[in-house]
Amino acid sequence: MKIVIIGGGPGGYVAAIRAAHLGAEVTLIENKFLGGTCLNVGCIPTKVLLHTTELLDVLKNDAKELGITVSGYEADWKTLQKRKTKIIKKLVGGVKALLKNNTITQIMGTGVFLNDHQIKVSYNNNQDEISKDEEVIDFDFAIIATGSKPVILPIPGSVHPDVITSDAALSLEAVPESLCIIGGGVIGCEFATIYNAFGCKVTIIEMLPDIVATMDRDIVKPLKDKLIKDGVEIFTRTKVESIKEGPDGLAVTTSSQAGEKIVTAQKVLLSVGRKPELSTLELEKAGIKTERGAIKVNQKMQTNKPHIYAVGDCNGGVMLAHVASAQGIFAVETIVGIRSQIDFKTIPYCVYTKPELAGVGLTEAEAREAGYDVKVGNFPMAVNGKAMIIGETTGLVKYVTDAATGEILGLHMAGPRATDLIVEGALAIHLEATVAELKSTIHAHPTVGESLMEAAHAVKSESIHMMR
Repeated sequence: MKIVIIGGGPGGYVAAIRAAHLGAEVTLIENKFLGGTCLNVGCIPTKVLLHTTELLDVLKNDAKELGITVSGYEADWKTLQKRKTKIIKKLVGGVKALLKNNTITQIMGTGVFLNDHQIKVSYNNNQDEISKDEEVIDFDFAIIATGSKPVILPIPGSVHPDVITSDAALSLEAVPESLCIIGGGVIGCEFATIYNAFGCKVTIIEMLPDIVATMDRDIVKPLKDKLIKDGVEIFTRTKVESIKEGPDGLAVTTSSQAGEKIVTAQKVLLSVGRKPELSTLELEKAGIKTERGAIKVNQKMQTNKPHIYAVGDCNGGVMLAHVASAQGIFAVETIVGIRSQIDFKTIPYCVYTKPELAGVGLTEAEAREAGYDVKVGNFPMAVNGKAMIIGETTGLVKYVTDAATGEILGLHMAGPRATDLIVEGALAIHLEATVAELKSTIHAHPTVGESLMEAAHAVKSESIHMMR
């Protein structure tokens, strides 16, 4: 069985390895870099930078209380950039080694469909040990995993060289004095945290009523309060009208109910989302249908050509690396006839700011809109012993439950370790666990994880460590 995979990101390389495990002959085609956006210009590099901002926050705000006298420190952007590059190189090298270990044919080049059973590959100039420019590959099955690219809004002035996307924001030679971020979603808030920690004056402009609009309002509030406290200006329900070069940098003209406002910044970061990357595939030659700029797939990740699958960002679904990987495994297992499943109710959403945000399942608003008789339980991090010990008491744990059955519909967290602990909520929802089952599960002490048990007790106002 010959499987060709186009795209070497979290969807593509994970699918390739799983296919090799199952005995397929696998060819993986990648036109830019193994690991895709996630490893190179997304998840990994942003978290490298964010980890340093956490340490800077401790030095600035908590060191004295923690018993550390700091006579002086300096944030070294260039050294941090070198560390980021080192980690990326190590992880990408690890992917390459895994592919080799699983006897997967790796091709660095651009793949285009000739028909629904052939792909033509144009090799990159730096492809090692290749004496030809292109090759035609026959396949029994194909998996498209080409990912996504940043959305560029048609704002007048958005083509200015100092108007950048998240890709460029990760590798600026120096920290600008000021940065205007258009878009207050996950990416925008993470970059606001990074650049603010390095002394940059940051402004966020968001069209929607609040930042990180997809997450539960109760866990977003602690983040918004912290950003404002740290000096980040946030304008919501605000539209960007134009970007022009002015005497002091770029002048970003905005409009809202309060009227027109001009924000001046050295750099402007466009952070309004991403869209599927399909530009080089020539899908029409294989007869593959698209819908609203994404490859149309069914619940099995199949396109309208049943032997061709599309996973990850390119199919227009949830654009997260862990979703792409899950879809890649699911597609391969479907191809070989293994009964497999993906529980889309258990997708964790994470924001790696301080406090960290994480959520899985329905928000309170979504549950009420769906018609549930909702009962919630909240437990503040300020009461958690481990949170006190590490000096991160901002935030809370919140359960959204069905009042009639006690079933957990959603878990939402703001605070330390939230992005690590959210897996407990994902597993609970997958197993259709109830609040009673969470309450009766012993949690280790002292841990931040205890707060999940306490919040479960709080659904019925029975939290042990909260005043009634």
